[in-house]
Amino acid sequence: MSHTLVAAATHLLEVKHSRFLVHAAPAATPEQALAFLAQVADAAATHNCWAYRIGDEYRSSDDGEPAGTAGRPILAAIDGQGFDQAMVVVTRWYGGIKLGAGGLVRAYGGAAAECLRLAPRRPLIAMQRLSLACTFDDLGAVYAQMALHAADKHEESFDEHGARLRIELPADRVDGLKNQLRDATRDRVRWSEE
Repeated sequence: MSHTLVAAATHLLEVKHSRFLVHAAPAATPEQALAFLAQVADAAATHNCWAYRIGDEYRSSDDGEPAGTAGRPILAAIDGQGFDQAMVVVTRWYGGIKLGAGGLVRAYGGAAAECLRLAPRRPLIAMQRLSLACTFDDLGAVYAQMALHAADKHEESFDEHGARLRIELPADRVDGLKNQLRDATRDRVRWSEE
C-alpha cells in the first residue's frame, strides 16, 4: 500500500560542510508539486534538486548537479519509502569540499529518505464514486449500510419514486456495500458508477 505525507516535513543534513535541507510535502497533481518547489526553493542556494511521484507520473531535476546524482536518488527515496503523491525538494549550499558522484547520490538520496522516514504518513486509499437510487422505504437501510462501509454522501435528491444519492467510499468496500444492500432491500437499490 502506498502512503503520502500528512503534512509538509523538513530534514537537515550536513556532509563535508555542504548543507542539504529537505522539504517534502503531499502533492496530488504535478501543478501542486511544482508550486511547492516554487515556494521552498532558495535562489541563493547552490542547487535546488527535486523529484515527485504522483501515481504513474514522475519527474526529477538535478538542477545543475552532475546528471543522475540528485533527482534520481531523490525519486528512488520516494519510491523506496513507499510514498505516492509526494514532492521532495533538496536544497544544497556548497561547503567547499567536492563530494564526487557517489557522495552526491548518497547525500541527496539519504537526506530525502531520512526526511520521508521520519515524516508522518497516511495510507492512500483508492476511492470510488457511485450513484444509487432507492425507494423511501429502503432509505433507512441505505443510510445504515453507508455508515458501516465508510461511505460519504455527496449529493441527495428526492422525487416521487424515492431518493437518489451520490456517494464515495473506499473502492475495496464497494462490493460489500452492494451485497449488503441487495440483501437488505431485496435487490431494489439501483446503481451506476461514475
